[in-house]
Amino acid sequence: MTERFPTHDGVVAAAQAIAAILPPTPLLPVTIGSVQVWAKAEVLQPIGAFKIRGAWWRLISLSDEERAGGVVAVSSGNHAQGVAWAARRLGIKATIVMPHDAPEVKLANTRALGADVVLYQRPQEDRDAVAAQLIAQHGGTLVHAFGDPWVIEGQGSAAIEIAAQLGRAPSRIITCCGGGGLAAGLALGAPDSAIHPVEPLGWDMVGQAMAAGELVHAAPDAPQTICDALQPNVTKPINLALLSGRAHPGVTVTDDEVRTAQRFAFNTLRLVVEPGGAAALAAALAGKVPVDEGTVIMLTGGNADPAAYAATIAAGEAGRDGTADRHTRDTQRP
Repeated sequence: MTERFPTHDGVVAAAQAIAAILPPTPLLPVTIGSVQVWAKAEVLQPIGAFKIRGAWWRLISLSDEERAGGVVAVSSGNHAQGVAWAARRLGIKATIVMPHDAPEVKLANTRALGADVVLYQRPQEDRDAVAAQLIAQHGGTLVHAFGDPWVIEGQGSAAIEIAAQLGRAPSRIITCCGGGGLAAGLALGAPDSAIHPVEPLGWDMVGQAMAAGELVHAAPDAPQTICDALQPNVTKPINLALLSGRAHPGVTVTDDEVRTAQRFAFNTLRLVVEPGGAAALAAALAGKVPVDEGTVIMLTGGNADPAAYAATIAAGEAGRDGTADRHTRDTQRP
């Protein structure tokens, strides 16, 4: 693959390509405290997550020879579904490397879209090494979940939509962050907006990398988190380069704060949001990021495990009756 660096023009081109096949996701008004802000409902994408953007732009940018050779991706679930969806629509063979403990709903949805799924043991195996071995054996083009320049541009297309819907650039975008592909794309697509990546406590590999000025790997004893979609071992140099000096690092959220955000989205917006997709909302609700009337909060994914999600919502109902959230903590612990 030719070395390439993502650009704002690339984000605009990606947005045009995506607009040709998908309608914009809604930008919903929501009040936090006394301030009305906006929620970008990427949970309503055909695969239930924003990842369809980067996957589509990457796959339509492949050469005829690359399309014939198929694609390989690594993902805990949402990128997997995005690549599988795009591959099926374009008639491209897709193989997805997924963790053995990925939510069953994401595994099932990826297979239903026609992709071959190869499982790896997390954290014992390196998923990138598994993907590299598959490509060495069978060929194919790697479609990285967050370190691919086309994927980054595709994710940034959300910023172009947001500006069109608002009629102006947002003052700030608060976004869930795993490896940093969406945050980097938004930074490119909304150059005049503040970008606030939000990561799970103990898995802030992007925030730590920005603070250190170099890549930082997850600690061997990193805490468990219900945000399965936001657990990269390390970000990539391309993401660090795009975010350094451009984003506001250091925002992390706890599992309990994420569950509170899931219940808020359910009760206020009538939306199902998975834990990783609710991290940005969790930070805003917890007062960890400032908000104003030009703030946009990314709701990035809605592929929640049904049983865990039901427990979260039920615990909130119980809490209103004076019962603590201990049940949710017990039932949702990975």
